[in-house]
Order: sequence, then structure tokens, then C-alpha cells
Amino acid sequence: MLRLFPRLLCLILPIGVSIAAADAADLNGIVTHVRDGDTIEVGGVPIRLNGLHAPDKGPEAKRRATEFMKDLVLNQAVVCRLNGERSYDRLIGICWRGETDVARALIKAGLGRDCPRYSGGRYAGDEPQSVKTMPLPGYCISR
Repeated sequence: MLRLFPRLLCLILPIGVSIAAADAADLNGIVTHVRDGDTIEVGGVPIRLNGLHAPDKGPEAKRRATEFMKDLVLNQAVVCRLNGERSYDRLIGICWRGETDVARALIKAGLGRDCPRYSGGRYAGDEPQSVKTMPLPGYCISR
């Protein structure tokens, strides 16, 4: 069925971040917390970076990815294009700091991988040769 007008729900958070939640929406705000290499919080709203796999096993690899993301976005303004989906408590989207796609930056730094099931291969060409041996979790493999 063709929808001419998407559902739109506006939510104003107490910290001043405005989210328009619909099939797809933008969230603009300051990154207040970096959980790990692929999850940030924008004004307290958790965002799972779509199409990115950052290490969550191996303390050194996870630490390096998390520190890179902190250096890139913590206390910085970002714009996230949300896709309307959720993963646990997190909204899912692609986020930019200025012109920089933050997931692409982490992958280009050799600290993460393209997750093709969700990215559609968007970041595959950004992976340095050194990360191609980093295993992908099952959820990243197309079914």
C-alpha cells in the first residue's frame, strides 16, 4: 500500500533534543556518551550505528574502537538519519559529525567492519586490508 503522508510523532526530551520519529527521521544533538564503537548517545538517546560492526570481544580491540569514537564525537554535534528501527533500547541510524560519516571513519581507521546485511555493502570499500581478517558476527551475514 502506498502511503502519501508518513506517520509523524514529535517527542521533545527534557534535555532539549527534538526527535521526529517516523519511518525515517533526523535527530540533531550533542553526543553525551559513547557506549562502544558502534553505539553513541545523542542527548541521552542511544543510537546504534547502522551497518557498522565494531569489536565487542577482546578488551584491547573494543577499547581502541571505543576510544576512537569518543575522540571523534563525544561532546560534538551530530546529525543522525534514523531508519525507524530499533535494536534493544537503541534507535538505528547513520550519523555524521559535519561531513564525516562516523561509522565510515571508524572502519577507515581499521577499527571496525562493514556489516553487509544492514549496510547493503555501503562501507565495504572503506575497509583496509588489515580488518578483513576480523570475524563478522552472524547477524552481519545476509540470510
